[in-house]
Amino acid sequence: MSDQHHGLPVAGYRPQNDANVALVNEHKAMEERILRHLDQLRGTGVDERWLSIGRTAIEQGFMAVNRSVFQPARVPLPEDGGPAV
Repeated sequence: MSDQHHGLPVAGYRPQNDANVALVNEHKAMEERILRHLDQLRGTGVDERWLSIGRTAIEQGFMAVNRSVFQPARVPLPEDGGPAV
C-alpha cells in the first residue's frame, strides 16, 4: 500500500498517510457501531427527540475528531485575487 493517499480532489484537503487513513477508518467503524445501537433504540419507548439530538451530537463529534486528523485547510476564493477553487 502507498504511504500517501491522494483521495478525492476536494479543495482544502491534502494527501494523507497510511496512519491517518487507518485512524479515520477506525473512527468510522466505531461511529457505525454506535449509530447502529441508536437505530435499535428507535421505537422502544425512548424519547425520540433526545435520541435524535444525541445522534447528531455523536455524528458531529466524530466529524470533528476526523477533521483533527485530516486537518483540512481554508480555500482561496475568486475575490481573493488568486486561483479559486
